[in-house]
Amino acid sequence: MSSEPDTSASRRFRGIRRGATFLLGFACLLVLVAMIGLTCLDVVARYLFNSPVNGAYELTQLLLASLIFLALPLTTAAGEHIEVELLDGLKSNILKVFGAACAGIATVAVFAVVSLELAEHAEKLQRREQVTDSLEIPLYLIGWLGTASFTVSAIAAIFWTLRRLREKA
Repeated sequence: MSSEPDTSASRRFRGIRRGATFLLGFACLLVLVAMIGLTCLDVVARYLFNSPVNGAYELTQLLLASLIFLALPLTTAAGEHIEVELLDGLKSNILKVFGAACAGIATVAVFAVVSLELAEHAEKLQRREQVTDSLEIPLYLIGWLGTASFTVSAIAAIFWTLRRLREKA
């Protein structure tokens, strides 16, 4: 049982989290299926018909970047990032809480800085109208997806850190 009261706000938050998790997971699934389908189609077209799919390599690169950006908030919300627990051997709960707080603040700060840098880069790509080489797909779309991903990951890291601090306290 949860130690926090089941208010309408907490039920609403859990519903939003479940919905966002479902949507991001489904988007990851679609991108992964598209990557697999594109690769299979490219291989079949290349070896059976001697005619590879135009831009398959380019599309695969964009789909892979999209997959990573879509999965990042899910990984953060689940607390599945690789972490080194240097302070867990300590006996003092105060030091453990302090270490968890510092790690959480650092994680949120890194995600926020990367999000801001990606936003600046995406804006430059959009202003300069940068596109991919063969298919001429606008690159700023991936930049803005990355910006959104790191922003959502920063928010997820805040909630993950708060949950972790409650557990350690």
